[in-house]
Amino acid sequence: MKIDRVHFYVEDAKVWRDWFVRHLGFQAVTNDRISSFHTCTEVVKNGDVCFFLSSPLLPTSPVAEFLRQYPPGVADVAFAIEDVEGAIALAQKHGATILQPIQERHEGKASIKCGKVAAWGGLTHTLIERSLVFEKGQMTNDIGAPAASRRVGQITNDNTFTAIDHIVLNVAVGELDRAVAWYEKILDFQPQQAFKIKTNRSALHSQVMVSRNGIVQLPINEPASKNSQIQEFLDVNRGPGIQHIALRTTNLVNAIAKFRASGLSLLSVPQTYYSQLKQRPGITLSPLELEAIAQQEILVDWQEYTPLEGGNIAPLLLQIFTQPIFEQPTFFFEFIERRFQAQGFGEGNFRALFEAIESEQIKRGTLQ
Repeated sequence: MKIDRVHFYVEDAKVWRDWFVRHLGFQAVTNDRISSFHTCTEVVKNGDVCFFLSSPLLPTSPVAEFLRQYPPGVADVAFAIEDVEGAIALAQKHGATILQPIQERHEGKASIKCGKVAAWGGLTHTLIERSLVFEKGQMTNDIGAPAASRRVGQITNDNTFTAIDHIVLNVAVGELDRAVAWYEKILDFQPQQAFKIKTNRSALHSQVMVSRNGIVQLPINEPASKNSQIQEFLDVNRGPGIQHIALRTTNLVNAIAKFRASGLSLLSVPQTYYSQLKQRPGITLSPLELEAIAQQEILVDWQEYTPLEGGNIAPLLLQIFTQPIFEQPTFFFEFIERRFQAQGFGEGNFRALFEAIESEQIKRGTLQ
């Protein structure tokens, strides 16, 4: 399993296509086949990261229906899998709502099967199986690149992102265990790290879910206080939904410098954070690296030393977060760099993010 694409429902697909190109260095993909008479759909791509952006042309558009109930955001996360028939059968067995039964189509030499299940709130999951047909009767499985990349010409090699690192789902208080069980039964995810983050003002609980092959990571959050930022999201989003998507890069400092130059708004980190960082034992960053990281206001966390080739090196996580990209304080992006085989999520960064969003809540007047 891997993430094939993420589908955003927005008010103007062309405006958001240009936003992704201008601010995050995505490339617009020309594809006339995926729009319809009631819906305009644009595709943007960076490396293996593919986003569909849809907006309504008519009130009958499914996007218009979505936007009447929810603010703009993620409507569907599509997974590329090896056996869509088996996955849909498993989903039916455990009582999932099948929104689209399995359909099959052919595009050139590709045979594509897909189905769709309802998840949480307005979120759905499309399940996609692709096979390439070389000769009559002979097929080979290919769940790699998103379908859009096979319908277009050359994409520039100037790719900032290597993958979607993880996608975060927010659910209502008391729903975390049910959501965890749903992803275990329906999509065969496994629980990994769990977090309980609490400050003097608010709190949340989080459970990280990971696909069986370890490629897809899905942290699920629930509020643990009435004024939690998770509760604010649920109130504004009018239900559960995707809070943020983390995009992985190999050089976060350079990427953020470019994004800032493009006018992208990012969460602020106080310089006292870096003074405290220097006092933590085990830091392996050089003073020059730390200065560059502090200049870009990037969060840093590391795990205990792990024996690796060349000596003991501490796996390192570098993370930074945008302001909410839409008008309302719902969805935002995270950018992440994993050094020295860093896995999972650093609790120090998780807490620092929580506190940074609390500061934004205070500015909005939603947290006293």
